[in-house]
Amino acid sequence: MPKTDARLADLPPGAENPLNLAVTLRNDAVLINVDRALAAGEVLLAFQPVMQASAQRNVAFYEGLLRVLDETGRVIPAAQFMAAAEESELGRKLDCMSLKLGLEVLREHPQLRLSINMSARSVGYKRWIRILEGFLLKDPTLGERLILEITEESAMKVPDIVIGFMAELQTTGVCFALDNYGAGLSAVRYFKDFYFDAVKIDGQFINGIHADPDKQVVTGALMSVANQFDMFTVASKVEDAADAAYLADVGVDCLQGFLFGPPSVRRLWLPANRARSA
Repeated sequence: MPKTDARLADLPPGAENPLNLAVTLRNDAVLINVDRALAAGEVLLAFQPVMQASAQRNVAFYEGLLRVLDETGRVIPAAQFMAAAEESELGRKLDCMSLKLGLEVLREHPQLRLSINMSARSVGYKRWIRILEGFLLKDPTLGERLILEITEESAMKVPDIVIGFMAELQTTGVCFALDNYGAGLSAVRYFKDFYFDAVKIDGQFINGIHADPDKQVVTGALMSVANQFDMFTVASKVEDAADAAYLADVGVDCLQGFLFGPPSVRRLWLPANRARSA
């Protein structure tokens, strides 16, 4: 009689199914590979432009998105590991690397404004805090060009901690953006206490908005709340010129999406790279 795999004892109910077991083992392998890549420094930032809605050839800022490479140098899709990593220390390590790389780019390019994603759980992670404080101590002007993006779901897990963290950073010039705004609608009741400077309207309300009255009503309501609290608005996942035109007409401040370009590891703000992508 074959021995039972010791791994089965640690699996949730139903995972002993061969297909479930295969998926679990595959996911574990991906997380191990991500951890290895972080330790080896096999990571980089990709940059996506966020455009001014009123002048769609002008970049307002860039978002820096962490890319993790496997042993062959290919990018590991974030969808394969991000949700699981968020629940463990691996998520904190990913946030540390994103912040470190982003701050290094800001220090290297004084004209740049950059947003970096973070989990609310990293607020209490000592290494993440040390990275932020260390860079700001050496160059206080970095804070004025840094935007920290926190998803609505993440912020609402520990709202009091996030509010306290934002209050502490008020004097540094760091800006905060609420990502996936509208996906849960649970953050609205905290807006008077939060220090968000911007909201990024969730892409589910943006795709096809120019011809969808329901999305227009929802987005209008989200914008009205944001405007009430003096937050500028960014529409995410803009992929159609008609959507971009509609969003500009109704007063969205910035637009981000594949219509203006996918994330690129090239530093598109440099003249040589701009000419190459034109």
